[in-house]
This record gives sequence, C-alpha cells and structure tokens, in this order.
Amino acid sequence: MSLTRLVPLKFDISRLFRETRRVTIYRILVADGVSPKGIAVLAENKQFEVEIGSAKGIPEDELIAKIVDFDALVVRSATKVTAKALAVATRLKVIGRAGVGVDNVDVEAATKRGIVVMNTPGGNTISTAEHTFSLLLSLARKIPQAHASMVAGKWDRKSFEGTELCGKTLGIVGMGRIGGEVARRAIAFGMNVIAYDPYLVQSRARSLQVELADDLPFLLTRADFITVHMPMTPETKNILNAKTLAQCKKGVRIVNCARGGLVEEAALLEALKSGQVGGAALDVYEKEPPADDLPFRPLPNVVLTPHLGASTSEAQEGVGIEIAQAVSDYLVNGIIANAVNVPNVDVRTLALIRPYLSLGEKLGRLLAQIAPHGLETLTINYAGKVSENETVPITRTVLKGLLFQVSEVAVNEVNAASAAQNLGLKVLETKSVEGGEFTDLLTVEATKGDQKFEVGATLYGVHPRIVRLNGHSLEASPEGILMIVVNKDRPGMVGWIGTLLAKHKINIASMSLSRGEESGSALSVYNLDSLPTPETIKEIEADSGIISVRVATL
Repeated sequence: MSLTRLVPLKFDISRLFRETRRVTIYRILVADGVSPKGIAVLAENKQFEVEIGSAKGIPEDELIAKIVDFDALVVRSATKVTAKALAVATRLKVIGRAGVGVDNVDVEAATKRGIVVMNTPGGNTISTAEHTFSLLLSLARKIPQAHASMVAGKWDRKSFEGTELCGKTLGIVGMGRIGGEVARRAIAFGMNVIAYDPYLVQSRARSLQVELADDLPFLLTRADFITVHMPMTPETKNILNAKTLAQCKKGVRIVNCARGGLVEEAALLEALKSGQVGGAALDVYEKEPPADDLPFRPLPNVVLTPHLGASTSEAQEGVGIEIAQAVSDYLVNGIIANAVNVPNVDVRTLALIRPYLSLGEKLGRLLAQIAPHGLETLTINYAGKVSENETVPITRTVLKGLLFQVSEVAVNEVNAASAAQNLGLKVLETKSVEGGEFTDLLTVEATKGDQKFEVGATLYGVHPRIVRLNGHSLEASPEGILMIVVNKDRPGMVGWIGTLLAKHKINIASMSLSRGEESGSALSVYNLDSLPTPETIKEIEADSGIISVRVATL
C-alpha cells in the first residue's frame, strides 16, 4: 500500500476515535435563586453548560427568548413557566422546581410537549412543619401582637391572654409528609389529632397516633385548631370556605402554610370579623405578593408571614441539591424522580424493566404499521415475572411507539398517555402471574370495531422475540425491516416469495413461518436487509395465493 493511501486512512481512524469519545452536552438554565450548592452539583458535571438567571426570576418575554436554547430549566417560585413559553421550548426536556408546589409551571402544557416536570416534595418538609407549628403557638399565645406592643413601649399583659395547646384538638387536613410531621409535634405538646385525607389508610393513621376522620365535617366540628396541608387542585381549592367554616367550632383557629387558595380569603375574613373563627395565621395567599390593602393586615387576631414555610438555610440548600440531582439523573441516566406528570422509576426498577421499555416501544410501532388508524382500545397484558414489576413506564413506551406518527408534537413517555386520551383511545393494563410456556410474556392487543390486532413478545436471555402475531405462534426478531405476509397454505409459496425478493435484489436475513391449521392460511415474517419498493409489494400481492402484505420498520 502506498504512502498516499496511508495518510487518509490515519485521518479517518483518528476522527473515528474522537467521535467515540464525544459526549452529549446539555444546556441548563437556572432561572431563580437556587442555592449555590445546588448549582455546584450541576456545574461540576462536564456534560452540563449552566447559565444562571436572576434570583428574582425571569420575566415571560425574556424566558420566551431564552428557553429555546436549553435542555433543562430549574426554577423556584419567581419565574412563571407558561404555555406561551413552553410553545417555543422545542429543545426542553425537563423542568425542575426547587420546592413542593408547581403552581408557577403549566404542567398540562409541559406534559403535552413531552417535558418532565419535577419538584422536591421532601426538601422543605421539616422547615414547613416547624413554621406551621410556630404559627400555631403564635395564635395560641398571641406572641406577635405582644411583641409589637412591647416594641411600642407598652406593658399590656391583660390584652394578650392566650390558650394552652395541651388537651386541645388539632385538625389536620391533608396528611402527607408535612401533615405527618405537624402531627408528631402536636402530639408531643399533648394535643389530640384528627386527620382528614381521602388517601390516608387506617393503618398509617394508627402508626401516626392520629384519629382518621371519615369525612371533612367530622374534623371541622371537633377541632379547636385546623391546619391545611394539601396540594392545590380543582378538588381542594377553597376547601375551607363559607360553608365549611360555618361547620367549625365557634372560635376555631386556622393555619395555612400550604398553598394560597385552600382557604377562601373572603369567607375567612367574614368569619374572623363575626367571631366564628377566633384567629388565623397565614403564610400563603391567593395572590402573592398580596395587595397593600390586604384586609387581614389590621385585624388583631391574625398573624401574617410572607411565605416563609421553606425559608430556612437548610431547606433552601436541601431543595437546591435535591432538584439538581434529579435533573442531572434524568438528563444523563434517564432516571425519573419526584416527577409530577410521569411515574417515577428508581434505579433498581429501571434495571429490571429496561429491556421491556425498548421491547414495548417496538411492539407499539409494529401495531401502528400493521393495524388501521382510529383504534378504539389498547390492552397490554403482562404475564410471568414482568408482571411483578412497575409496568406503567412500559405501557407508556408502548403508547409512544403506537402514536409516533399521529401527533403534531413528538410523543414520548411523558405525553403518551395524554396523547392517547386526546385521540379517544382507551388504554387498559392487565396482569397474570403465569406466562404459559414463557417466563415472561408481553402482549399488546388493539381493537377497532370487530377487528382485533395482537402481537406478543418475550425475551430469550437478552434477545427479544415476537412469539405471537394475530393468533399465530412464531419466533421473529423485532429488528429492522419486517415484511409480514399472510397467504393460502399451499406448497411453494415461501420459495416463490424468496425468488421474487431476490429478483428485486432484496436479501432475507431471517424468516419465521406459522401455519394456521383451521384457517388454511399461513403467516410468514421476513427480516429484510432493505426496504421493498411499492412495486415489489404490488407484485407479491398480485398472486392469488396472497391474502395480505404489510411492511413495518422497527
């Protein structure tokens, strides 16, 4: 070989070497004042380019101009992530909210665009629970009012007579992490605790040493103090309103460190003035910051703080680090933690189901290409050992594969369920312990009217195989180009098809044949090295022995 041919060969090898070392670089915009330690977690990763915005947040028009260039967005509460901003975020993959709520993120718009929205539900639990209890004590002993009186130079002991917490009943509406921590502190002070939460089971209530209320009125009529710890949803908005406040004990005291709008402010104001509510402590408001003329400001039986529930150095540092790690894990490893719009998958579960995530998507793509449009139902059955794991992520990959051609927005694991719902596709999951002759079996069945389309697959070690197709048993590799032929079961059909493909210079990599004894037909799956032309397919279909021909690319 001459020297002139060695030089380009050396260049090609070095370029190939550089390309194998190339890593994906992700751009992350930190829009709000996230803790320095949280930012450091992101900055230390060489795959990340981190840009830091203002601690006061980024206005919508500026966010719209910037967000198009980023893969991830990290916010606290100042930056509002609107549908308008998300509409241009074609590159965005994940939004991380350093805090519990996601009120400042349009989750529905993010989900439709396939963007994961994460928060930090545990990062400020202790901080918020302690602030709640601080407000509870402030209400009981009128501490802020007494302090203001002393600062004004007065010595007025008679005006600030309080009440003891010991022996009183605390009603907790919402028993998640924070509600549970508040309950522990209340019990330590000798309070009786009644909890109302539709999702709290009796065994958990017993372990927390609280009485579980069957309904909200049961709690309202017995509580001396009430604190709310629920997310803001259409069901929980104004859960304490004129009607429910009227059901409370006269003189009840209300604390809200959760979300503004859980307590209807107009109704609370009237109840405070009438004496139905003896006092209120608010850390959150329907509008933040509240107006200068907020009517609660002059009331002597109200304690107000400016959304300080998570405002401790420990909490801010904790949520900053937690959201940074969650965003990093998702971008680099595909691990979803604390997402509000997609099921979480821990590392152990992900390792177990990872082969089925790829297989599920391929089965969905196969159905999308062999079944008609306008499918009405999709049933996914998990049989054998796979049924023992978390299967929702697999179902989402099946939907991702099935709907890859039918949406104006790219369908992924995040928006797949939403896309299916918008199309009116009814999705069902079933599970069975036994997989028949297989250790694991994943079967996907779609229907349209009286038509049914079915594909089943399993893993032989690490190798996926299609083992069921529209009632036929076979063994085909779900890779590359598949040509699926149904023909009359007569001699010479397979040889004829092979000869015809050879004539068109199409090589068969492998094939699987299944004979239908009762129908008199046979089904063959050909793995091809190249895609048949429409003319080739027409030539196959022209034979009287051919019932149908479908081509799918996986």
